[in-house]
Amino acid sequence: MLKRIGLAILILLIVIVMATFTANNTGMVDIDLAFVEVHTSIPLAFTVTFALGWLFGILCLGFYALKLLNERRVLRRTLRMSESEVSSLRNLPLSDAD
Repeated sequence: MLKRIGLAILILLIVIVMATFTANNTGMVDIDLAFVEVHTSIPLAFTVTFALGWLFGILCLGFYALKLLNERRVLRRTLRMSESEVSSLRNLPLSDAD
């Protein structure tokens, strides 16, 4: 519950900062992307940059999560095999060391 409240406050804070930034910077900017030049407002340029950075972060986090899930799957399989081996070894009769 506390995480959700903290996340909501963080999102609200980001929205307030972006709205303040937008209200204070109404100018235009030229962005040269090497293959095309774009003439846009400063707030729109920052908003698009922020959104692309956020999406890139989510994409990277997704790949990391997939890596962890795969590692977890491999570890669970190894654990099952090890438990099976221990169980079969426990069921073997003890040999006398005459």
